[in-house]
Amino acid sequence: MGEEGRAAGVGSRFVADLLDWIIMIIPISIVLYYMTGEFSFDWVDSYQWTIIYTIYLTIVPVIWKGYIIGKRICHIQIKSINHSQVDLYHMFLREVIGKFLLSYITFGVTTIVSIFMVIFRKDKRAIHDFIGGTYVAHVDSTNL
Repeated sequence: MGEEGRAAGVGSRFVADLLDWIIMIIPISIVLYYMTGEFSFDWVDSYQWTIIYTIYLTIVPVIWKGYIIGKRICHIQIKSINHSQVDLYHMFLREVIGKFLLSYITFGVTTIVSIFMVIFRKDKRAIHDFIGGTYVAHVDSTNL
């Protein structure tokens, strides 16, 4: 992993995820406000939102070479452990199985364990990174 860029820690990953979430939530909330006349974030707690967001997290990095909006802003990228481009199979394992299903089955325990793995492991890989054969690394801003 060394030549590909240093591993991204929990701080940059959190900021990227937060930015991504905000960038997705605000426009959808505005559209829903104009459609319904109510300004509410209740829809974020729905299973439909969780499924749509998981699909976004799975497909966009395949199309956008390892980036989602927040990761691109923070100059971090999802990369394959074998240094090839991330593909749909590995992103499905990472996001759907490693994040969504495992977190749901374990009532969020795997999410907490993953945070500690990113904090304390030298390679900064979480459970979903191991399942998907991926890691998250800082990238040179000239490569964006």
